Amino acid sequence: MAASPESYILRCPQCGAKNRIPADRVNDRPKCGKCQSPLNLDSLLTDQPVLVTDKNFADEVLSSTLPVLLDCWAEWCAPCHLVGPIVEELALEWKGRVKVGKLNVDENPATASRFQIRSIPSFLIFDQGRLKDTLVGALPKAQFIQRMSPYIEP
Repeated sequence: MAASPESYILRCPQCGAKNRIPADRVNDRPKCGKCQSPLNLDSLLTDQPVLVTDKNFADEVLSSTLPVLLDCWAEWCAPCHLVGPIVEELALEWKGRVKVGKLNVDENPATASRFQIRSIPSFLIFDQGRLKDTLVGALPKAQFIQRMSPYIEP
């Protein structure tokens, strides 16, 4: 089990400024240090992958104040099931630093088509609402960590 960080880094959805929030202050309704907008801490409290759909994609991924690792998978896909436990581990370990999401491509064809998902599992890395990288295949955990490292605050 991953240790809880002493603080979290969250981008303000209004101005994009990075804000450091001490772990013991997450319940104090923090505001952005630059523009004073309230910061949404829902993503800090999630230690499980978020279910992403065509309907909530913009809110969960594009508007996320954290970098996002999106697992594009299907129920019938054996390699998807092999990598599933790794995705669950990463969601727990990266709690408060990365939002991990799961998108069922069969149930959400608009988003799968938008990002030209042709092979599964595919993993999309987003930062500040922009697609930064794509990974394809059942990859080892170390490769996810390596590819996400530019987007994760220490």
